[in-house]
Amino acid sequence: MTTPRRALIVIDVQQEYFDGILQIQAPSREQSLANIAKAIEVATSQALPVVVVQHQTPKGAPVFAEGSHSWSLRPEVEELAQPTWKRVVKHKASVFADTDVASWLAEQQVDTITIVGYMTNNCDLGTVFGAEELGLSAEILSDATGAIDLANEAGKVSAEELHATLMVLLQSNLAGVASTEDWIAAVHSGTALTKSDLGTSAMQGRAAFAD
Repeated sequence: MTTPRRALIVIDVQQEYFDGILQIQAPSREQSLANIAKAIEVATSQALPVVVVQHQTPKGAPVFAEGSHSWSLRPEVEELAQPTWKRVVKHKASVFADTDVASWLAEQQVDTITIVGYMTNNCDLGTVFGAEELGLSAEILSDATGAIDLANEAGKVSAEELHATLMVLLQSNLAGVASTEDWIAAVHSGTALTKSDLGTSAMQGRAAFAD
């Protein structure tokens, strides 16, 4: 098996998700942040390319307003900053939308992106879909990401249920899902994370829910 050429994509680890309207609820903010920092440290030690992304809205907006507290990166990320990092501001869910991230990754000869950061149910998901269109393999670290409780006209879902569901969905066809510790082991061994396929996941799902 060919050793993957990975890049770590650190998505929107911003203050908004810790003390704003969009506070992460599952996994816990503290747990996911500690694992994000651990992933960054491993990426640095292994000389993996790192992309750090901040979502940005116009000044005066209720969340992620340019230059605001909500917009700021968590100090735990800033303290680990390296001059080689690719720093990006985005305005849409996918880190690839209206940015030069795809071309930068191509220059680094990256074929696999590892996603950490927020939110599982928005920008992480959008970035996985964007990677598929670009022909990049995707990985996502289940304990270094997080979701929020949601309720609207369509119904309601807890952050815990939403996060768990999306991890199963992504593993079924779109991305390799792993814990931070298992990803670190894969990085050190030079192996790719495994993902399922839709047919296998469907058959296993049928068996799991058989009467």
